[in-house]
Amino acid sequence: MKKRYNLIGLLALALSAGITTSCSDFLTQENKKALTEEQIYSDAEFIELNLKGIYNTWRDNTRQDERAWFLMTGTDEIQRGALQNKGGGEGAAMDRYDANMNSLHSKVKDQWNKRFPVVTAAAKIVRALDTPDLVEGTKEATLLGEACFIRGFVNYELAMYWGEIPIIDLDKIEETGYGRQPLADVWQFIINDLEKAAKYAPKSNEAGRATSGAGYTMLGKAYMSAPVETGLRDFNKAKEAFEQVMGMGYQLVPYANLWNYETPNTAESIYEFQFNNNPNRNQIQFQIGSRVAQNWWTDGCYFAGYDHVVVTEYGYETVENGGIWEDGDVRKEESIRYDFTYNGEVPNYECVAWEDLGEDHDELKPHVKKYEDYRTDQYSGLGINNMWNSGKNIPALRYADVLLSYAECLNELGQTAQAVEKVNEVRNRAWGFSIPADKKWDAGMSQDNFRVKILDERMREFLGENWRRADLIRTGKFVEYIKERNKWAKRSGTIQDYNVRYPIPNEEIEQNPDMTQEDQNPGYR
Repeated sequence: MKKRYNLIGLLALALSAGITTSCSDFLTQENKKALTEEQIYSDAEFIELNLKGIYNTWRDNTRQDERAWFLMTGTDEIQRGALQNKGGGEGAAMDRYDANMNSLHSKVKDQWNKRFPVVTAAAKIVRALDTPDLVEGTKEATLLGEACFIRGFVNYELAMYWGEIPIIDLDKIEETGYGRQPLADVWQFIINDLEKAAKYAPKSNEAGRATSGAGYTMLGKAYMSAPVETGLRDFNKAKEAFEQVMGMGYQLVPYANLWNYETPNTAESIYEFQFNNNPNRNQIQFQIGSRVAQNWWTDGCYFAGYDHVVVTEYGYETVENGGIWEDGDVRKEESIRYDFTYNGEVPNYECVAWEDLGEDHDELKPHVKKYEDYRTDQYSGLGINNMWNSGKNIPALRYADVLLSYAECLNELGQTAQAVEKVNEVRNRAWGFSIPADKKWDAGMSQDNFRVKILDERMREFLGENWRRADLIRTGKFVEYIKERNKWAKRSGTIQDYNVRYPIPNEEIEQNPDMTQEDQNPGYR
């Protein structure tokens, strides 16, 4: 994290992402001499090229392959597959929260390390463009808004999951260094970035790039999520941010459209990571599909995979059986695969008997379905023939999130009846835009009852979309719900209050001159 990232390297990254023509032109104009940072950051065209490379790095570093599921697991919604858990060690620790969840955990280190290059690269653009003479609406201003969105979003994740983090403000880095900063300062920095994103990012943009709507959405989330002790949690300001988004023309679409690769970037999409089958595949199905399907039909089965994560029983069962799902909710079958029949053939556990998992076998229990990509199937006729090439977009921000988050704010502000109205808008879509009367929430429910029910509603709506961990942390339900609903956490009984944060990687503490062992999060070694 401490390294100074060379911008020429980032330009090379942009080239590798396919942005070759314009950069080639630039290099020709410069007689193919190496560009200095001063040259790059003084020209909006160069800055934009750099920014596109940062978007690609952000996507690949945090939403591709195993990095796409890491933050899903270890909650009451998603847990590791049984074989992954059986192996023990750091893989199982992601749910068990036992002694193997420590500062040497390689996947925790990877999540930390892959985010700071993105933050640092965005910070360079912010330093170049955030000047007193900046004019709103200019290209420079819109690029600043986008860079602030990226830095604000990534820092939001870092602060939610690790707490105090270094603040990468290059105008002040000589003063602050690279040590962990007070929590209030960190969250104020995040809010400042997202305010600029909301103000300066364009109202519309090409797919995969930030807009003012994305800025306002994350600003609202930041105000809802800032720890109470920072003094920055403000449901009224969050409400106002979401109201801005609600006036921008976004709308709910049929739920199935959200997961149809033929209808990407719908009218509901506020920000989604852009993927395709080649070369920018997300590879997530390889990680979260069924191992039995893979053994039975090979990688050519589009819902095959290796069970790195599966849905918890609470996440897939009906209300009657102790879960979340109600009769008729279309989100259930769109979100979760229950049936593993393939071309009329029904598999069983014989092909994985060697795993010796007994009643823990879960390869044919419900799996996340949202990212299955039939284009990769051996019978699709497209010749891809391997689920490793899954390439659906991965949503980050949707309008449904704005509505449900807005409803939470209303409830916290004592306007529960109005909050229920907004929730019922989302639930109406869940019953095909024709919700039965008995499925509507009662406007007379109590504020406390709403707080309980909204977390279930968010799981139904956003299962497998990387928001559950943040939801549990900000509402103070992290340990309680995981201990009760995550099979492996419940069985081990080792999760503790301090596990609400990940450990700071030991490598960071040892190599960062501005950190010592005393900077480690409490409870970890």
